[in-house]
Amino acid sequence: MLDVQGLPEFQRAIAAAGADGWLLYDFRKSNPIAATLLRLEGLASRRVFAWVPAVGTPVAITHAIEQGEWVHWPPSWERRIYASWRSFEAEVASLVAGKRVLMEYSPGDAVPVVDRVPAGVIEMVRATGATVMTSADLVSRFFAAWTPEHLASHRRAAEIIARIAREAFTRAGTAVRAGEPLHEHELNDWIRDEFVRHGLFTDHGPNVSASENAANPHYEPSAEHPRLLTMGDTILIDLWATEPGGIYADQTWMGCIGEPSPKLREVWTIVRDARDAAIDLIRTRLAAGTSPSGADADDASRGVIERAGYGAFFTHRTGHSIDERALHGSGPNLDNLETREERVLIKGVGFSIEPGVYLPGDIGVRTEVNGFIGDDGLIITPEIIQTDLFVV
Repeated sequence: MLDVQGLPEFQRAIAAAGADGWLLYDFRKSNPIAATLLRLEGLASRRVFAWVPAVGTPVAITHAIEQGEWVHWPPSWERRIYASWRSFEAEVASLVAGKRVLMEYSPGDAVPVVDRVPAGVIEMVRATGATVMTSADLVSRFFAAWTPEHLASHRRAAEIIARIAREAFTRAGTAVRAGEPLHEHELNDWIRDEFVRHGLFTDHGPNVSASENAANPHYEPSAEHPRLLTMGDTILIDLWATEPGGIYADQTWMGCIGEPSPKLREVWTIVRDARDAAIDLIRTRLAAGTSPSGADADDASRGVIERAGYGAFFTHRTGHSIDERALHGSGPNLDNLETREERVLIKGVGFSIEPGVYLPGDIGVRTEVNGFIGDDGLIITPEIIQTDLFVV
């Protein structure tokens, strides 16, 4: 965190980025990165800045009527109080004029999850003669990275939801073969109940999708539109959950009620190999002492699907960041399709690896595991990943 003890690490990272300081901006929590690092209390209904120099003492620029929000700002650090826009802009200029400044800004919106500062604020800072640089790599390091406790919680959740997924396939196959009606949403509800029974939390989901519904990556089963599971169905189960205060585990498993069709087996094999291509690239690069970018991993996975002739049906990124604050976090995504994810996968970041092929009106196939960059390379969860379709 940004506090007296953590400041030296921040300052070393700022200097290594070739910047004079990191300028954190927030207004009504429009920048959750700044609000979290500053540990602001309340709404911050007036604009605030915090200047963290590569050398020297941090300085906060705060509004006169909103001092209570700064209870976590160390007393030994400077706090400048403004009321008018003139004094606000003058204080900003006094800190950053002519300097190289890191902000939550992404040139060309290449990395949207860190493009948090409004264009007008960027213009204000540039008007002082400052050069604005992206803080994207520092966001990965100081906002999105996991602690050892986070990793332990994630691994526990990962093994629990993997067991639940396997049990869900067995439950579906048993019901259909016994002639007992079972709908997508009913199996969905059973999974949620299992989360509760094991002390896990999810903010929404999971997602049980049969055959044609699995061809919609964001399909959500419901009692209003029930879909009965039947013999021959392809079943996609996407589920995610976390311990309270932990890190989400997010997985997708594939199966079939009855013998899979040749088309399903073909597509499954391609998607599985695409997942493994991303894993292999990350492991190989880390073992060689280099860190791949999120775009590199996406290219490796996507290339397998494109060479097999299904590139047009892989319509989303290969993976998303997972961090302490969100299932879809602010660290590096595995993406060179939707965005230009230029950040590298540094030690401490976690993410999903989830290529898919979606054939509208027919079937959708996705496999998903999670990755974490640890001291000794890439860690994949769960411990046993799916290598073949479940046939139930």
